[in-house]
Amino acid sequence: MIKGVGGIFWRTKNLEAVKKWYNEVLKIEINDWNMTMIKPQSGNETIFSLFTEDNNYFPIEQQVMLNFEVFNMNETIKHLEQMGVSLVKKEENSEFGKFIWIKDPEGRLIELWEK
Repeated sequence: MIKGVGGIFWRTKNLEAVKKWYNEVLKIEINDWNMTMIKPQSGNETIFSLFTEDNNYFPIEQQVMLNFEVFNMNETIKHLEQMGVSLVKKEENSEFGKFIWIKDPEGRLIELWEK
């Protein structure tokens, strides 16, 4: 019944600064309508996962956490270092892949993942 994730929408305090950060740091080019369309390639998967209110996988005060799949974690980390973006959680390896965490300009935790 579900074909994929249709969109992610949220309010922001400083639209231009957040838009610029996502463009420069995560290479998500957001257009003049303040949106972009990410078209997955074959083999990309979108995980939809629910957490209880008291689960501490990500900060309890944050209602939603974004996860972006990256092609190459080492290149991503190098890019983040060049951009001056600190890792909130250094690379973690598991049976599901490699994970790091960063924060956007408004403090939202973002998970980056290489499978």
